[in-house]
Amino acid sequence: MGKAFDPSLIVDFIPTLIYYLGVTLQILAASVLLGMVIGIAAAILRLFRIPVLNQLVILYISFIRGTPILIQLFLVFYGLPAILLFINIDISRMDALYFVIITYALSNGAHFAEIFRGAIKAVDYGQTEAAYSVGMNNSQSFFRIVLPQAIRIAFPNIANSIIGSLKDTSLAFTIGVMDMMGRGETLIAATAHALEVYLSLAVIYYAVVLLFEKIFRLYENRINRHQSVDVSVTG
Repeated sequence: MGKAFDPSLIVDFIPTLIYYLGVTLQILAASVLLGMVIGIAAAILRLFRIPVLNQLVILYISFIRGTPILIQLFLVFYGLPAILLFINIDISRMDALYFVIITYALSNGAHFAEIFRGAIKAVDYGQTEAAYSVGMNNSQSFFRIVLPQAIRIAFPNIANSIIGSLKDTSLAFTIGVMDMMGRGETLIAATAHALEVYLSLAVIYYAVVLLFEKIFRLYENRINRHQSVDVSVTG
């Protein structure tokens, strides 16, 4: 059992835990950026139904969506070094932070792939035909016309996934990464005030999520401003 609840400790714990917020945000930023690249690539492979690769992408997405992130984290942390050792590459001493980033990048990539696939299919094909009519090739049409519109369509779901990924990073401590949650566990071990530590973490995570929601809302309004004007004019 822990010690008697002391609300004043929350004020003391929050600054200590916030110091490690940078590690949490580093994991989030790196995994989201890599996840975007993986997601777009996977979505393209699925849309063009490239033989073999399409089936592999479907299996990858299905596996990620069907297994807990904690299991994926352990599989990468213990499995990747074992696999690479067969080709004489030893990464067993690599910082655990990189294994966390790889895991969350793969997880985000699977979710982003389905988000982007749906968004790309939602873009009117007439946009592509118009691009061809002015002399663009397939790549130019996709990256200059279709993809920017798909990102706008997908943004609300992307924002939700990023917020979900932020909260999932709290599991990084299970393989030894000293992020906010990891520091919280050491505080609990040192003070036996678990409730105060978890309340402090809840306050920080909630504040960061509120900030992200505000930023995402402002950005969504910005990228949709021309559409709003069009709607008001046609109305």
